[in-house]
Amino acid sequence: MSALVNSAWRHTITVSLHRLYSFRRCPYAMRARLAFVFAGLRVELREVVLKNKPAQMLAISPKGTVPVLELVERDDTHRAVIEESREILEWALQQRDPHGLLSTDLAVADALIDRNDNEFKHWLDRYKYADRHPEFPPLAYRQKGEVFLLELERLLASNRYLLGDSISIADIGIMPFVRQFAHVDREVFYRLPYPNLQQWLREWLEHPAFQQVMLKFPPWQEGAERVVFPPGDLS
Repeated sequence: MSALVNSAWRHTITVSLHRLYSFRRCPYAMRARLAFVFAGLRVELREVVLKNKPAQMLAISPKGTVPVLELVERDDTHRAVIEESREILEWALQQRDPHGLLSTDLAVADALIDRNDNEFKHWLDRYKYADRHPEFPPLAYRQKGEVFLLELERLLASNRYLLGDSISIADIGIMPFVRQFAHVDREVFYRLPYPNLQQWLREWLEHPAFQQVMLKFPPWQEGAERVVFPPGDLS
């Protein structure tokens, strides 16, 4: 991850850091962590066990879902909470965007992410948890989700990334959800007629930024040593 690390914002771990409550396998939380990696901003990562959510998180965000970003002043006083992954994504890149993820057609990017969050995720959940939605067989839910995949395939037919030849906010906003869809049944996914999308996803799964996002950390507990994310030397 040398390119990202070399350009990342320097931040000593002795100062107050914003706190990100996260869960490693949640696509919304992946989206938020990717934002901080690409922005080169460090946060205190608090990995959550969803069956035993910390009281500190519930106190600032009673809805109880991740990610949650707690913005902290230099004197360690609280000043704001951002509870939605898309807002965290946008906030992080607005603070710092060394890789130009916002240098794209933001209206098109917003529309794509809207479809991902409001349409594709609906069918993804039913495909992944088809046993909870017995009204239709898994195939029907998969095919509904493929409507969005087909649109992504068409975009990638002429571009390396969704909106051009460089990574944009659309890529990191959508990729975790395509990954989740693919992982419902990998063999089936890679037999589907979406070669450009499949290659895009393969490259993402091998990307140093994503590998850093998927590092495992122990669940956060009060009094435990602080976990700084992204880890490593940002010098």
